[in-house]
Amino acid sequence: MTVVDRVARGLSDSFIAEILAPYRVSCSHFLAEQIRLYVSLLLPWNRKVALTTITDPVEILKLHFGESLFAVSALPIREGRLADVGSGAGFPGLPIRLGAPQIDATLVEPNVKKATFLSEVARLLKLDRVTVFRGRMQDLPRTAPLFDFITARALGKHEELVEWSKPHLAKNGKLILWLGEEDARAISEIPSLTWQDPIHIPGSRKRVLLAGSAP
Repeated sequence: MTVVDRVARGLSDSFIAEILAPYRVSCSHFLAEQIRLYVSLLLPWNRKVALTTITDPVEILKLHFGESLFAVSALPIREGRLADVGSGAGFPGLPIRLGAPQIDATLVEPNVKKATFLSEVARLLKLDRVTVFRGRMQDLPRTAPLFDFITARALGKHEELVEWSKPHLAKNGKLILWLGEEDARAISEIPSLTWQDPIHIPGSRKRVLLAGSAP
């Protein structure tokens, strides 16, 4: 039995929909199938490349897909250009692209093996509007078009990220961070962006979404 078959047997459409419902995700058959394919690629790759410490498919659904997709409805995210900085295994950038098909996503990842994985996910899921940029955020050319959204999850270097984001955001563009409450309070003091009130992430005691807007 292939990895795809094992994942498919364990993650039915109804089961995925039930897990994602608290995150305000309306899960179609197509989205469930995309998620199954993604997980079926993530699990074997993770044995060769350190993509995630979370290997239980249910926890992957909650913490990776649920928390990522939550931002689509909570902020909301509908269309435009998005840069996911330090994309790693593709979270939150690729789930956001799945939940908001009109998004043009640039996945910024300096690690060669992780960038290769991201390209494989985009190929397997037949995703257009996805570009993998192998490099650091500082390596993106200044002449690149501005982004409507910049996302980062578990990246660290928050002050550096905020300062980098400001000239790369379009007017009214948003920097969106997945954080603990304490980090969110500290970052909200950085005056470079106008910060919204943190949004509590369902199923988490102290994790929030924090969005800062460009002037």
